Amino acid sequence: MYTFLRVLALLVLLSLIGGAAFWVLTAPRPLSDDVFTSLTGDAEAGEQAFWAGGCASCHAAPGAEGEERLVLSGGRAFPSDFGTFHAPNITPSEAGIGGWSVADLGNAMMKGVSPDGAHYYPAFPYTSYVRADPQDIADLYAFLVTLPASDTANMPHEVGFPFSVRRLLGGWKLLFFREGWVMDAPDATVERGRYLAESLGHCSECHTPRNALGGLDKSRWLAGAPSPDGKGQVPNITPGGLDWSESDIASYLQTGFTPEFDSAGGEMAEVVQNLANLPEEDAAAIAAYLKSLPALP
Repeated sequence: MYTFLRVLALLVLLSLIGGAAFWVLTAPRPLSDDVFTSLTGDAEAGEQAFWAGGCASCHAAPGAEGEERLVLSGGRAFPSDFGTFHAPNITPSEAGIGGWSVADLGNAMMKGVSPDGAHYYPAFPYTSYVRADPQDIADLYAFLVTLPASDTANMPHEVGFPFSVRRLLGGWKLLFFREGWVMDAPDATVERGRYLAESLGHCSECHTPRNALGGLDKSRWLAGAPSPDGKGQVPNITPGGLDWSESDIASYLQTGFTPEFDSAGGEMAEVVQNLANLPEEDAAAIAAYLKSLPALP
């Protein structure tokens, strides 16, 4: 009996230690308080970050066109293997980000941490935005607060157990959340293209396959992936799957027309709609980056 009690006590102690370690290791880790304190946002520059980041594609109301795409009231559904996620309201209202600071936006985008200290699901591409320049985020904030406000309430995510336990996302981040660049940049043009593609433009979120836990398979970087909605395939955009010239790619990114005079459709049509607002030099830089990638089959 005494031995049994000792074993039971040991198991309880180990459980407590394991639980405490889990709680510490999976805690949200926001940015240092001084990252944004010295930055002043510029709304004009922020508009460029807005289009590069594709904010309207996710956060505008479903079916919004023209100026309505600047009303970021959310509501769009994103189905996945783990549940269906709904884009939130990010307008400058109390229903959106009206009470947020620049640091709140920075923590959301670069750390996947909400203002109240909870983990965000990686359906929000903070795994790409983590590489963003904090000045771009300060500029983006300055632009977002100039946009129309909406009181549309956020829709809850449709996520079942155990994925509904947000604390588990801390473990997911330990496994898959990394800050560094994925590919080398041999010159300044490719470096700019890398910044737009790997960070703000978050191309990998659709064009790179994922493992069973939803982490990006970086050995197949931009080599194509199943469509998240289960319909079709997102194409391989490395030189192994895309044999267009740099000028063809750059033209496509801003006009939506392929070298064969076909046009972009589906999600890519919205990407083109966003990138058309950027300077031609940025489209050319993305094209140079894509052509610099290893040719994966």
